[in-house]
Amino acid sequence: MNFELHPLRFEFTARDSIYFTSGKPGNILRGAFGTIFKRIACVPECREARICEFRESCAYARIFEPASVAGGPSGPSGFSDWPRPFAFRARHLDGVAIPAGGKFYFDVHVFEMRDPALPYFVLAFNEIAKEGLGPRRGRAALDRVWLLDAAAKPALEVYSGESFLLSQLPQPLCLPLDPPKQPVGQLRVDFLSPTEFKCGQKVVYTTDFPILFGRVRDRLSTLRALYGAGPLDIDFKALGERAAEVRTAECRVVRQQTIRRSSRTGQSHGIGGFLGHAVYEGDLGEFLPYLKAAVWTGVGRHTVWGNGEIEVA
Repeated sequence: MNFELHPLRFEFTARDSIYFTSGKPGNILRGAFGTIFKRIACVPECREARICEFRESCAYARIFEPASVAGGPSGPSGFSDWPRPFAFRARHLDGVAIPAGGKFYFDVHVFEMRDPALPYFVLAFNEIAKEGLGPRRGRAALDRVWLLDAAAKPALEVYSGESFLLSQLPQPLCLPLDPPKQPVGQLRVDFLSPTEFKCGQKVVYTTDFPILFGRVRDRLSTLRALYGAGPLDIDFKALGERAAEVRTAECRVVRQQTIRRSSRTGQSHGIGGFLGHAVYEGDLGEFLPYLKAAVWTGVGRHTVWGNGEIEVA
């Protein structure tokens, strides 16, 4: 059993100085992406509409408003708002000012496997760069787009800055979910960007392993069910019971508050969470590949902005 994705790296040269507001590089990118993506992917009749009338054939609806495609309020796990099939990785740009002529990059992990619309991602960020990024609307040039390998290193060039280099969809990165042959007795999980979980109807700030693993498992299964090979073929209850036997040996986290304002609704809401690390002990071998896959997907709430980014050792 595997989890598949297309991890992309977008490399730019700044033409003007560009500033990424502290705590909000993912929010800046997501907001700009949604606006431009709708402009280039939607037919003219739907660009100003609240709900696209051509949902099934519209790349924007499938990628940015996926729940609308099915025409119903809920998905396989009862989601009223389906998880988007992509996540930004731009934590390294937090509070960074790029001078004119400077180089910068960010990553986008795409989880839609049936029709990932990768050219639209490239076209959208090419336009975003030309129109300007950040509060100062600094312009940039899209130099290259790469497909990353399992070590998150550029492996296959997708776009040269002038043209697409592939005539067909590249093979996705395939992450095995089978347990390692050697036993694993201890794991350290670093929470690199603000992380928070929802347990029942409540937001919780905890590193308890059963909750962490439960959210990882459910996110992977939901993404596979909506956009990939289908839900995970596992015994969810039994796996959860074994996860409850793992103990937390060390936990050092701090809370971080971040507020974002929706350009669509005008409403503000928090996208903060906790940062730090936790060390777990127990029979951890079967859980390790799921946690390694979550390095790419993120875990918890607001993952599309880059929240819930973890590292596992």
